[in-house]
Amino acid sequence: MNSFLIKRNVGFTLIELLIVMVILGLLASLVAPTMFSKVDSSKKDTAAAQMQMLATSLDAYRLDVGKYPASLEELRRSDVRGWDGPYIPRDIPLDPWGNSYVYRAPGEDKPYNLMSLGADGRDGGEDNDADIIFE
Repeated sequence: MNSFLIKRNVGFTLIELLIVMVILGLLASLVAPTMFSKVDSSKKDTAAAQMQMLATSLDAYRLDVGKYPASLEELRRSDVRGWDGPYIPRDIPLDPWGNSYVYRAPGEDKPYNLMSLGADGRDGGEDNDADIIFE
C-alpha cells in the first residue's frame, strides 16, 4: 500500500498579515490621543506636587531663618544665621519638562512666587505651554 503524504504549508498569507496590520493601526490611532493626553495632564499634576513640596520647604526655611530665601538653592545650602537645613533632601528638582522652577522672593502680591513655565519654558502660553503657578 502506497501512502501519499500531503504536506500543507501552515502559516499566514500576505493579505491576512496586511489586514491585521491595518486593524492594529486603526486601534492605535483611536487609543493614542487618549493616552498622550493623560501623559500631559500627569506632567501638570507632577509639577503641582513638586511645587507643593518646595512650598513646604520654603515655609520651614522661613520659620527657622525669619524670611524666605533669595533662591531655591538656599534650601540645600546656606550660611544664613538660623539655617537648620537642608530643607529638601535632594537637589532642587526640575519641572517635568526639564526646566527650572521660577522662584521670586518677594513676590508680586505674596511673600514669594513659584511657578513652572510649562512645556515651552517661556512665560505665557496655552495648553501644555501654559504656566503653572503655585497658589
